[in-house]
Amino acid sequence: MASAESTPRQAEKPPLRVAVARLIHGHVAGLFGNLAQGAVQVIGIYEPDHAVSARYVREFGIDPALVHDRLAPMLDGTKPEAVLAFGSVAEHRTVVEAAAPRKLHVMVEKPLAFDVAEAEAMAALARRHRIHLLTNYETSWYPSRSALHTAITSGVAGAIRKVVFRDGHYGPKEIGVQPEFLSWLVDPAANGGGAIVDFGCYGANLMTWLMDGRPPISVTAVTQKLKSDPVYARVDDEATIVLTYPTATAVIEASWNWPDHRKDIQLFGEKALLVTPDSQTLMVRSRGETRDRPLPVREPSYKDPFSFLAAVVRGEMVVPDLDPSSLANAVIVARILEAARRSAAIGQTVRLAS
Repeated sequence: MASAESTPRQAEKPPLRVAVARLIHGHVAGLFGNLAQGAVQVIGIYEPDHAVSARYVREFGIDPALVHDRLAPMLDGTKPEAVLAFGSVAEHRTVVEAAAPRKLHVMVEKPLAFDVAEAEAMAALARRHRIHLLTNYETSWYPSRSALHTAITSGVAGAIRKVVFRDGHYGPKEIGVQPEFLSWLVDPAANGGGAIVDFGCYGANLMTWLMDGRPPISVTAVTQKLKSDPVYARVDDEATIVLTYPTATAVIEASWNWPDHRKDIQLFGEKALLVTPDSQTLMVRSRGETRDRPLPVREPSYKDPFSFLAAVVRGEMVVPDLDPSSLANAVIVARILEAARRSAAIGQTVRLAS
């Protein structure tokens, strides 16, 4: 993982000048809370919803002059080095279409897309205009994830046979996300689905990384609507996705119904079981052992997406196609999500073209 194995950017360098496209994704609060670290400087914000922008101005002490209600004029007037997209998943293409011809790099919140055509269109724009198009997953910055990959490549577990990913919580409304965030999360046109996209993308991303960029040969998904609250009426809130590979299987459990927040992995190899119960811990149980034991976990060189983006834009590191943040990975994730949504809709396994 590039975020764990690359050299940190030099602290004395000026911050990367970034523009923000929309404020309707709650994760944007992490950006404003991180500005003191000095990796990036926000020089412009596009947000047409004045009530939303006014709330962020009050909460984070943002200069109101930074806020604009049109994207293209904001980009032309501020001339950033990169754009951070904090809108709905369906809005990512609009941001890339505006940024790429202006040679502005883009980082979006996960996933890049839930539709293959959308993902491929954005990838084509990025390649044509030679920009970086990165996808930020919270789990990319977990020390336990980097340690898991290191353990796999070192041969501790042997060949991967099955991986179980569990990602979920008790629902976006229940955890208190902002109204504008909830509005598009439960809109199938904006989010592609409910838990199947919101949390299913994590396992798709990490399994693609663990399988060295190879897509599955088939995808099978089952979704359910267990919540009675009408706000969730149009999307699933429980999803199980099964990915099959020639020599391995992944089970992705995604939920808005669980009693706690969790993002954990169980990896069954030929020789050992690897478990990441949380963001900081990696456990192993080798064949014949009766107890799990800890494996070393070290802090990643890049602990957040913003310092990572700054290093990439400035050429201080190269993002390989196998990296979880890479465009190549994001396109495969879109293929998996599209197939999962279709499988759930028709009640059949969907095979992916090779």
